[in-house]
Amino acid sequence: MKRSNPTLLDFRAVLILSQAQSFRIAADQLDMSPSALSRQITNLETRLQARLFDRDTRNVEITDAGLAFARVAERMVNLAEDSIAEFENFRSGRKGKVTIAGLPSVTASLLPEILREFSRDYPDITLKIIDALSGDVLDAVEAGEADIGFTAGTATARSRLSFEPLMADEFVALGLPDGDLAEDRRYNWAELITMPQIAMAMGTSVRELIDSNCLQSGTTLTPRFEVSHLATAGALVSAGLGITVLPRLTLRVLRIDSLVVREISNFGARRRIGLVRRTGRTLSPAAMAFLKYVKLPATE
Repeated sequence: MKRSNPTLLDFRAVLILSQAQSFRIAADQLDMSPSALSRQITNLETRLQARLFDRDTRNVEITDAGLAFARVAERMVNLAEDSIAEFENFRSGRKGKVTIAGLPSVTASLLPEILREFSRDYPDITLKIIDALSGDVLDAVEAGEADIGFTAGTATARSRLSFEPLMADEFVALGLPDGDLAEDRRYNWAELITMPQIAMAMGTSVRELIDSNCLQSGTTLTPRFEVSHLATAGALVSAGLGITVLPRLTLRVLRIDSLVVREISNFGARRRIGLVRRTGRTLSPAAMAFLKYVKLPATE
């Protein structure tokens, strides 16, 4: 005969009855009537083909088979309670994992303080950071490898992504104090375009905005060097090989003690930093908790 497996209610009933040794007391703890509990135990014994309790109208005594089953019931009930507690921690956002993709200038400058506060309040949530170029950030979020992303521009070209602007990042020029930017003043783009420039490589969000500015102003950028990493651009400027034009936010990840920073009077573009999410995807409670800490200041 095919036996049906005991349910969690069966395990709890046997465990509590073995401890109370009274149908009335056990039924009160289980929030059911003594007769309903008696029927449940009888039904379980029939399915198990084993007598779990010897009872009469006044006494209840657990059998050897009942003791063996009660030991199993205790493990199953504890496991179920621990599992529910674990799920409740996940549902409340107290436990889990959040993967964040972002531009290096964001992950290295703005995220540390956010992560410090979040980790203090949610110590049991695991955080993973993917620092990458703009296109890779979008790819990670779109593929579900990252819960959220911080990037520049917009994601409107990708129908599966939404972009929420958080701040505007203005462009500035960097050079040596005794170089092309020696004068402490604002420079216009027509001046800067004639200087030897160290530009970010094609495909980066910075280069896209600079090229767009050139197109609108009718100028052409002919870099002396093209680099893929901010640190390389800063190092080449420090070596006296030219100037570079970068968003102000990137300065926080560069060693600029030996450099001067000059404002640009007529650089029309600003780099929009924003939050990228995949449309139609429900974020985990842990990721939703993290978003409450994202309060990026607007740049003037």
